[in-house]
Amino acid sequence: MAKTGDNLFDLSGKVAVITGSSRGIGRSIALRMAQHGAKVVVSSRKADACEKVAQEIREKGGEAIVVPCNVSDKAQLQALVDATIRHWGRIDILVCNAAVNPFFGPMKDIPDDAFDKIMAVNIKSNHWLCNMVAPDMAARRDGAIIIISSVGGLIGTNLIGAYAISKAADMQLARNLAVEWGPHNIRANCIAPGLIRTDFARALWENPDIAKKATHGYALKRVGEPDEIAGAAVFLASRAGSFMTGQTMVIDGGGLVNFQSA
Repeated sequence: MAKTGDNLFDLSGKVAVITGSSRGIGRSIALRMAQHGAKVVVSSRKADACEKVAQEIREKGGEAIVVPCNVSDKAQLQALVDATIRHWGRIDILVCNAAVNPFFGPMKDIPDDAFDKIMAVNIKSNHWLCNMVAPDMAARRDGAIIIISSVGGLIGTNLIGAYAISKAADMQLARNLAVEWGPHNIRANCIAPGLIRTDFARALWENPDIAKKATHGYALKRVGEPDEIAGAAVFLASRAGSFMTGQTMVIDGGGLVNFQSA
Protein backbone atom coordinates (compact mmCIF):
# COMPACT_ATOMS: atom_id res chain seq x y z
CA MET A 1 0.00 0.00 0.00
CA ALA A 2 1.32 3.46 -0.89
CA LYS A 3 2.36 5.67 1.97
CA THR A 4 1.11 9.22 2.39
CA GLY A 5 3.19 11.42 0.11
CA ASP A 6 3.96 8.61 -2.36
CA ASN A 7 1.20 9.82 -4.68
CA LEU A 8 2.96 11.78 -7.42
CA PHE A 9 -0.15 13.88 -7.99
CA ASP A 10 -0.74 14.80 -4.34
CA LEU A 11 -1.16 18.55 -3.81
CA SER A 12 -1.95 18.39 -0.09
CA GLY A 13 -1.01 21.58 1.70
CA LYS A 14 -0.29 23.48 -1.51
CA VAL A 15 -1.94 26.84 -2.14
CA ALA A 16 -3.14 27.40 -5.71
CA VAL A 17 -4.24 30.71 -7.22
CA ILE A 18 -6.22 30.29 -10.44
CA THR A 19 -7.35 33.28 -12.49
CA GLY A 20 -10.49 33.06 -14.57
CA SER A 21 -11.63 30.11 -12.48
CA SER A 22 -15.36 30.79 -12.22
CA ARG A 23 -16.09 28.76 -15.37
CA GLY A 24 -14.65 26.66 -18.16
CA ILE A 25 -11.08 25.40 -18.01
CA GLY A 26 -10.25 27.49 -14.93
CA ARG A 27 -13.18 26.06 -13.00
CA SER A 28 -12.19 22.49 -13.87
CA ILE A 29 -8.61 23.14 -12.79
CA ALA A 30 -9.81 24.60 -9.49
CA LEU A 31 -12.05 21.60 -8.78
CA ARG A 32 -9.40 19.03 -9.67
CA MET A 33 -6.58 20.72 -7.77
CA ALA A 34 -8.83 20.87 -4.72
CA GLN A 35 -9.67 17.20 -5.20
CA HIS A 36 -5.93 16.45 -5.07
CA GLY A 37 -5.56 18.36 -1.81
CA ALA A 38 -4.73 21.94 -2.80
CA LYS A 39 -6.17 24.97 -1.06
CA VAL A 40 -7.67 26.95 -3.90
CA VAL A 41 -8.15 30.65 -4.51
CA VAL A 42 -11.02 31.05 -6.98
CA SER A 43 -10.70 34.33 -8.86
CA SER A 44 -12.45 36.15 -11.67
CA ARG A 45 -14.16 39.50 -12.05
CA LYS A 46 -17.51 38.42 -10.55
CA ALA A 47 -17.50 37.40 -6.89
CA ASP A 48 -20.85 35.59 -7.04
CA ALA A 49 -19.72 33.33 -9.88
CA CYS A 50 -16.50 32.58 -7.99
CA GLU A 51 -18.42 31.77 -4.83
CA LYS A 52 -20.42 29.07 -6.62
CA VAL A 53 -17.18 27.28 -7.53
CA ALA A 54 -15.72 27.76 -4.07
CA GLN A 55 -18.87 26.37 -2.48
CA GLU A 56 -18.73 23.36 -4.80
CA ILE A 57 -15.18 22.71 -3.61
CA ARG A 58 -16.17 23.04 0.05
CA GLU A 59 -19.14 20.70 -0.37
CA LYS A 60 -16.73 18.05 -1.63
CA GLY A 61 -14.50 18.49 1.42
CA GLY A 62 -11.96 20.86 -0.07
CA GLU A 63 -10.76 24.31 0.98
CA ALA A 64 -11.38 27.41 -1.12
CA ILE A 65 -11.64 31.17 -0.80
CA VAL A 66 -12.79 33.80 -3.27
CA VAL A 67 -10.74 36.83 -4.28
CA PRO A 68 -12.37 38.74 -7.17
CA CYS A 69 -9.92 40.29 -9.60
CA ASN A 70 -9.87 42.02 -12.96
CA VAL A 71 -6.49 40.86 -14.28
CA SER A 72 -6.11 43.95 -16.48
CA ASP A 73 -5.75 46.04 -13.29
CA LYS A 74 -2.26 45.78 -11.77
CA ALA A 75 -3.46 46.95 -8.36
CA GLN A 76 -6.14 44.25 -8.29
CA LEU A 77 -3.55 41.60 -9.18
CA GLN A 78 -1.39 42.72 -6.27
CA ALA A 79 -4.45 42.64 -4.03
CA LEU A 80 -5.11 39.05 -5.15
CA VAL A 81 -1.58 38.05 -4.17
CA ASP A 82 -1.70 39.95 -0.88
CA ALA A 83 -5.10 38.52 0.12
CA THR A 84 -3.93 34.98 -0.57
CA ILE A 85 -0.77 35.40 1.48
CA ARG A 86 -2.72 36.99 4.33
CA HIS A 87 -5.12 34.05 4.39
CA TRP A 88 -2.85 31.08 3.71
CA GLY A 89 0.68 32.45 4.09
CA ARG A 90 2.02 31.65 0.64
CA ILE A 91 1.34 30.75 -2.99
CA ASP A 92 2.72 27.44 -4.27
CA ILE A 93 0.88 27.16 -7.58
CA LEU A 94 -0.15 29.93 -9.95
CA VAL A 95 -2.41 29.22 -12.91
CA CYS A 96 -2.77 32.14 -15.33
CA ASN A 97 -5.96 31.19 -17.13
CA ALA A 98 -7.89 34.45 -17.62
CA ALA A 99 -7.84 35.72 -21.20
CA VAL A 100 -9.90 37.75 -23.67
CA ASN A 101 -10.57 37.80 -27.41
CA PRO A 102 -12.85 40.72 -28.27
CA PHE A 103 -12.30 40.48 -32.03
CA PHE A 104 -13.03 37.71 -34.57
CA GLY A 105 -11.79 38.30 -38.12
CA PRO A 106 -8.74 39.21 -40.22
CA MET A 107 -5.99 41.18 -38.47
CA LYS A 108 -6.22 43.91 -41.10
CA ASP A 109 -9.61 44.82 -39.63
CA ILE A 110 -8.86 44.73 -35.90
CA PRO A 111 -9.30 48.09 -34.12
CA ASP A 112 -6.31 49.34 -32.15
CA ASP A 113 -8.21 49.25 -28.87
CA ALA A 114 -9.12 45.57 -29.35
CA PHE A 115 -5.51 44.68 -30.23
CA ASP A 116 -4.23 46.57 -27.19
CA LYS A 117 -6.76 44.90 -24.90
CA ILE A 118 -5.75 41.42 -26.07
CA MET A 119 -2.06 42.12 -25.48
CA ALA A 120 -2.67 43.76 -22.10
CA VAL A 121 -4.90 41.02 -20.67
CA ASN A 122 -3.34 37.95 -22.26
CA ILE A 123 0.34 38.88 -21.91
CA LYS A 124 1.05 41.87 -19.71
CA SER A 125 -1.23 40.78 -16.86
CA ASN A 126 0.44 37.35 -16.82
CA HIS A 127 3.84 39.01 -16.77
CA TRP A 128 2.77 41.16 -13.85
CA LEU A 129 1.20 38.36 -11.83
CA CYS A 130 4.02 35.87 -12.34
CA ASN A 131 6.57 38.39 -11.15
CA MET A 132 4.45 39.30 -8.12
CA VAL A 133 4.34 35.63 -7.07
CA ALA A 134 7.78 34.32 -8.06
CA PRO A 135 9.97 36.08 -5.44
CA ASP A 136 8.17 34.42 -2.52
CA MET A 137 8.28 31.08 -4.31
CA ALA A 138 12.03 31.60 -4.79
CA ALA A 139 12.53 32.35 -1.11
CA ARG A 140 10.95 28.96 -0.29
CA ARG A 141 12.62 27.27 -3.29
CA ASP A 142 9.32 25.79 -4.43
CA GLY A 143 6.79 26.88 -7.00
CA ALA A 144 4.87 25.98 -10.15
CA ILE A 145 3.57 28.49 -12.68
CA ILE A 146 1.14 27.32 -15.37
CA ILE A 147 -0.04 29.56 -18.20
CA ILE A 148 -3.04 28.48 -20.25
CA SER A 149 -2.06 29.27 -23.82
CA SER A 150 -3.65 27.87 -27.01
CA VAL A 151 -2.78 25.89 -30.12
CA GLY A 152 -3.56 29.19 -31.83
CA GLY A 153 -0.10 30.28 -30.73
CA LEU A 154 1.45 27.53 -32.86
CA ILE A 155 -0.36 27.99 -36.19
CA GLY A 156 -1.35 30.78 -38.56
CA THR A 157 -4.91 32.04 -38.56
CA ASN A 158 -6.99 34.59 -40.45
CA LEU A 159 -9.71 34.78 -37.79
CA ILE A 160 -8.08 35.18 -34.35
CA GLY A 161 -4.70 36.61 -35.29
CA ALA A 162 -4.09 38.96 -32.37
CA TYR A 163 -5.26 36.33 -29.89
CA ALA A 164 -2.87 33.83 -31.49
CA ILE A 165 0.01 36.31 -31.19
CA SER A 166 -0.76 36.75 -27.49
CA LYS A 167 -0.83 33.00 -26.94
CA ALA A 168 2.50 32.53 -28.73
CA ALA A 169 3.90 35.24 -26.45
CA ASP A 170 2.61 33.34 -23.41
CA MET A 171 4.69 30.36 -24.48
CA GLN A 172 7.77 32.56 -24.64
CA LEU A 173 6.89 34.07 -21.27
CA ALA A 174 6.90 30.57 -19.77
CA ARG A 175 10.29 29.84 -21.34
CA ASN A 176 11.74 33.07 -19.99
CA LEU A 177 10.34 32.44 -16.51
CA ALA A 178 11.72 28.90 -16.57
CA VAL A 179 15.23 30.17 -17.29
CA GLU A 180 15.09 33.11 -14.88
CA TRP A 181 13.55 31.31 -11.90
CA GLY A 182 14.63 27.72 -12.49
CA PRO A 183 17.72 28.05 -10.26
CA HIS A 184 15.27 28.81 -7.43
CA ASN A 185 13.31 25.59 -8.08
CA ILE A 186 10.40 27.34 -9.78
CA ARG A 187 8.92 25.62 -12.82
CA ALA A 188 6.97 27.47 -15.53
CA ASN A 189 5.04 25.75 -18.29
CA CYS A 190 2.20 26.34 -20.73
CA ILE A 191 -0.78 24.26 -21.68
CA ALA A 192 -2.02 24.80 -25.25
CA PRO A 193 -5.57 23.48 -25.62
CA GLY A 194 -7.33 22.93 -28.90
CA LEU A 195 -11.07 23.54 -29.23
CA ILE A 196 -12.61 23.00 -25.79
CA ARG A 197 -16.30 23.11 -24.85
CA THR A 198 -16.26 26.39 -22.91
CA ASP A 199 -18.32 29.58 -23.01
CA PHE A 200 -15.21 31.31 -24.37
CA ALA A 201 -15.30 29.12 -27.50
CA ARG A 202 -19.07 28.68 -27.68
CA ALA A 203 -19.32 30.16 -31.20
CA LEU A 204 -17.06 27.38 -32.50
CA TRP A 205 -18.73 24.34 -30.91
CA GLU A 206 -22.40 25.19 -30.30
CA ASN A 207 -23.30 25.00 -33.99
CA PRO A 208 -22.86 21.34 -35.08
CA ASP A 209 -21.75 22.27 -38.60
CA ILE A 210 -19.12 24.72 -37.37
CA ALA A 211 -17.94 22.25 -34.72
CA LYS A 212 -17.59 19.49 -37.30
CA LYS A 213 -15.56 21.76 -39.56
CA ALA A 214 -13.42 22.98 -36.67
CA THR A 215 -12.59 19.44 -35.53
CA HIS A 216 -12.34 17.84 -38.97
CA GLY A 217 -8.54 17.78 -38.71
CA TYR A 218 -8.56 16.42 -35.15
CA ALA A 219 -7.46 12.80 -34.92
CA LEU A 220 -10.11 12.24 -32.24
CA LYS A 221 -12.80 13.99 -34.32
CA ARG A 222 -14.43 15.75 -31.40
CA VAL A 223 -14.38 18.83 -29.18
CA GLY A 224 -12.42 18.58 -25.94
CA GLU A 225 -13.87 19.02 -22.45
CA PRO A 226 -12.53 21.37 -19.74
CA ASP A 227 -11.75 18.45 -17.46
CA GLU A 228 -9.40 17.08 -20.10
CA ILE A 229 -7.19 20.12 -19.56
CA ALA A 230 -7.42 20.04 -15.76
CA GLY A 231 -5.50 16.77 -15.49
CA ALA A 232 -2.53 18.31 -17.25
CA ALA A 233 -2.56 21.24 -14.83
CA VAL A 234 -2.52 18.86 -11.85
CA PHE A 235 0.43 17.03 -13.42
CA LEU A 236 2.39 20.25 -13.96
CA ALA A 237 1.68 21.47 -10.42
CA SER A 238 2.60 18.21 -8.70
CA ARG A 239 5.71 16.10 -8.14
CA ALA A 240 4.73 14.14 -11.24
CA GLY A 241 5.86 17.14 -13.31
CA SER A 242 8.80 18.19 -11.14
CA PHE A 243 11.41 17.90 -13.93
CA MET A 244 9.36 19.67 -16.58
CA THR A 245 9.82 23.40 -17.17
CA GLY A 246 9.80 25.87 -20.02
CA GLN A 247 7.57 23.61 -22.12
CA THR A 248 4.26 23.89 -23.91
CA MET A 249 1.97 20.87 -23.53
CA VAL A 250 -0.39 20.62 -26.51
CA ILE A 251 -3.78 19.03 -25.77
CA ASP A 252 -5.81 19.28 -28.94
CA GLY A 253 -7.23 15.86 -29.79
CA GLY A 254 -4.46 15.30 -32.32
CA GLY A 255 -5.17 18.45 -34.30
CA LEU A 256 -1.60 19.52 -34.92
CA VAL A 257 -0.26 16.06 -35.75
CA ASN A 258 -3.14 15.54 -38.20
CA PHE A 259 -3.11 19.11 -39.50
CA GLN A 260 -2.61 18.29 -43.19
CA SER A 261 -5.94 16.49 -43.35
CA ALA A 262 -7.84 19.51 -42.03
